[in-house]
Amino acid sequence: MVELAETRLPRKQAAYTPKDEEFDLRSQKYKGQQYSHLYYCRLHKLREVLTSVAQQSYPKARVRTILGLEEGEDCIVIGTLYKQMQLKPSILDEYAKERSVIPLVSPRNFVHANDYLILEDESGRIRLVGDTVFPTAYVTGVVIAVYGYEGSDGEFVVKQMLEPGLAPQGQFPSQSSSGEDKYVALVSGLRTCASEANPLQFQLLVDYLTGHLGDEKEQSAAAKVVHVVIAGDSVHLQYNLLTGQSVQSKDQQKLVEPIKELDLALTQLAAAVPTDIMPGSNDPANFSLPQQPLHACLFPGASVYSTFFAATNPHCFELDGVRILGTSGQNIDDLDKYSVADSKVEFMERTLRWRHIAPTAPDTLGCYPYTDRDPFILNACPHIYFCGNQKKYETKLLQDERGRTVRLISVPRFCDTGVAVLVNLKNLDCHSLSLSTDMLKSNGI
Repeated sequence: MVELAETRLPRKQAAYTPKDEEFDLRSQKYKGQQYSHLYYCRLHKLREVLTSVAQQSYPKARVRTILGLEEGEDCIVIGTLYKQMQLKPSILDEYAKERSVIPLVSPRNFVHANDYLILEDESGRIRLVGDTVFPTAYVTGVVIAVYGYEGSDGEFVVKQMLEPGLAPQGQFPSQSSSGEDKYVALVSGLRTCASEANPLQFQLLVDYLTGHLGDEKEQSAAAKVVHVVIAGDSVHLQYNLLTGQSVQSKDQQKLVEPIKELDLALTQLAAAVPTDIMPGSNDPANFSLPQQPLHACLFPGASVYSTFFAATNPHCFELDGVRILGTSGQNIDDLDKYSVADSKVEFMERTLRWRHIAPTAPDTLGCYPYTDRDPFILNACPHIYFCGNQKKYETKLLQDERGRTVRLISVPRFCDTGVAVLVNLKNLDCHSLSLSTDMLKSNGI
């Protein structure tokens, strides 16, 4: 059993089971593969779920294909949404930017009032209209069922839009009879060696989690942390140095230093507590989802420990039977570009109700061209669902009519906020851990 230094407090432990098989690419083949297979697999898989949902809501309505619609008949159609967007970027726009004398301003969000939704299945496509259709809430790639009728102008008048809803969820495990508190720590956006990153602040986090910070009470709280997850964007690399030419020795040092610093911190963490690290959009990993684990050669110190685990992005695992799913943030950031919500956790809730964590892939979010499955479909609902590299900490306890409960967590960038998140596996309670160097500065440290 791992012990904390100084006070020798025993660290609590939790049974760890990785569930990344769906995201693990044993072999990669791009030649001759098209994304149409991915959309077909997505529609085929979710059609079964939506057929059941639609028949429960409207047992007398017939399920029709788009080509089989009859004008004026109330029916149900199941298909994949395509969102026609006026401001959506295209390759021609990128070319125009390069040729333009005056730089063009790119909007942060591409939603426009004139956007509209089109439903598509194997037989055809049709435009959706009606008071219940809200294009701002949806994106291309979402599979839904619509109840309504075909109008005289060839458009489908929607009376209700039906979503798959939360996937089946395993029973929340009953913890030990003593009701012990056990926490999983979530942190993202470390960005070691970035100009805005504070190395002392990062070291404070490491010292807290390893039990080398604070009095006995704080060390006792740290002993309850049974697992640490680092959700992407852990290093800051100067990619401008990678121009295709030979890298000079001084530039090699600039590229290696952030990874060395990260490995040093991970070695300290892995020596004290089981630690997972996920790749992010700015890490030395493949660009498209699912991102594969960071190579062990990057972490010669941490990889020696059996408690260190390089995970995929997305990452799914279980701790004492509590199912945890998370991403490094690319899926939610992409939804924020092409739809509108009040918060990031609302985007996360939508992905759970759509039973798909990355619906915009491959339309606007890069992903591997699967031909036999869609790994981003949620076959099981997690108990904890987190998203890394966000601007601020947000959380919500989502509960549906069938009693399924999910803790949604928006994990902020640590280099910007100095905030990590602790989640209690006993009851899904969640709170932020804020670390600041201001007090140390005031004391002259």
